[in-house]
Amino acid sequence: WDETHFGKMGSYYINRTFFFDVHPPLGKMLIGLAGYLSGYDGTFPFQKPGDRYEQHNYIGMRGVRLCRLVSSWLAFLCLSVQMLELSKSLPAALLTAFVLIFDTGCITLSQYILLDPILMFFLMGAVLSMVKCNSCADRPFSASWWFWLSLTGVSLAGAMGVKFVGLFVVLLVGLNTIYDLWDLLGNLSLSLVMFGKHLLARVLCLIVLPLALYTAMFAVHFAVLNRSGPGDGFFSSAFQSQLIGNNLHNVSVPE
Repeated sequence: WDETHFGKMGSYYINRTFFFDVHPPLGKMLIGLAGYLSGYDGTFPFQKPGDRYEQHNYIGMRGVRLCRLVSSWLAFLCLSVQMLELSKSLPAALLTAFVLIFDTGCITLSQYILLDPILMFFLMGAVLSMVKCNSCADRPFSASWWFWLSLTGVSLAGAMGVKFVGLFVVLLVGLNTIYDLWDLLGNLSLSLVMFGKHLLARVLCLIVLPLALYTAMFAVHFAVLNRSGPGDGFFSSAFQSQLIGNNLHNVSVPE
């Protein structure tokens, strides 16, 4: 059922048809983009699970361009996190990657048009970036430190932009940041000015940057979906008047 639902959402983006859904737009936009780049024209109805795709080019959305490609990176990210930063043990890292590669759930999720592989990619990316940033604690404000801190913020925005369950990794990074700042505050050799710089850097990269990216996702969402569709009724008359094909299109609506 989920593939039918998210496949239809991808078709809406290709056809620029406005819709309403409970999830944030990033994952569905990426699915629609994968379908568009692979030659899918957005004409398959996605009415019920099990319908045959026939001549429709669904391969891009289902696996080759997006979900399977993203899933193939999960084992690498997991291996990198486990081996390079956490366990320092190659056998433990290889075992973890092996378990992930041959996990039936991950294999199944990577074969269909779903948001979960994309979400897992951003979740793992956020954890990896956070751990790598922690490893640069002895050289703060270096290029690598800024890179991993910024990439953490980008990954947080990606996780939140796919599903709201991404809030859990936001909580994880937030707790890690609080612990890090508390440790810095207790360092008597660190001046308050330098502590303020640390605080400002984290506010910019872990709050301002993710919020800006998250807002930009919705800006793209509303810019692309400019045609009337099944989601019109959830929004105001003033908003509906901006949608091409709506009965209120270009009608002057009072505030």
